[in-house]
Amino acid sequence: MKHINIALIFAGLLFSCNSTDKTKTDESSATETKAEIAPTDNNIEFKTIETDEALIATALMAAPEESRLGCKVIGYNMAGEFVTLKEGDNEFIVLADDPNKKGFSAACYHKDLDPFMARGRALKGEGKKHQEIFDIREAEVKSGQLKLPSGLTMHIYYGTKAMYNPETSKVDEARLRYVVYMPYATSESTGLSEAPVASNHPWIMNPGTHRAHIMISPLPEGSK
Repeated sequence: MKHINIALIFAGLLFSCNSTDKTKTDESSATETKAEIAPTDNNIEFKTIETDEALIATALMAAPEESRLGCKVIGYNMAGEFVTLKEGDNEFIVLADDPNKKGFSAACYHKDLDPFMARGRALKGEGKKHQEIFDIREAEVKSGQLKLPSGLTMHIYYGTKAMYNPETSKVDEARLRYVVYMPYATSESTGLSEAPVASNHPWIMNPGTHRAHIMISPLPEGSK
């Protein structure tokens, strides 16, 4: 089983965002064994993600509902191979949760972001650390070698648990946050603060760099 210690809301915001780049970011080895079924108080039976079909279904929850059918889904399958899990024909690519990492994290991003995301995965595969990846991509974006268009969005569906409802594909207690890439934007150019003033307010992260982006973390369902 996977296990996680996701911090409270603001720490969770700062914990990557290219959580795409976990890309699904920041991992540790699993040591526990998941229960096969975990009943909840409302009698929904959440099950472990144990098949490629379940990986696809839960990953698509990161995408806008009206676009899910046409999304391409990539990621590690249950055999541990990085593959295309589902072909697609629209503007979205979905990165599925890695079943060998703690918690749950899937990301849906515009296909024009894929060179940037793929470059991060390649550098990570070479053993590069977070700051090295940041510096290499910063130089490549500045030189024009790596394209990172402005205004492209990534949707991240994440949570501390890796159990899902097979009827709806929703992951237990998972929630969404959004990232809007705006390379080299600043607080002054956007009018946004560099730290969240409330849990559901937008703010700008990595201002003035190639990875400048607006962070938006809606309150969980049922919150007031």
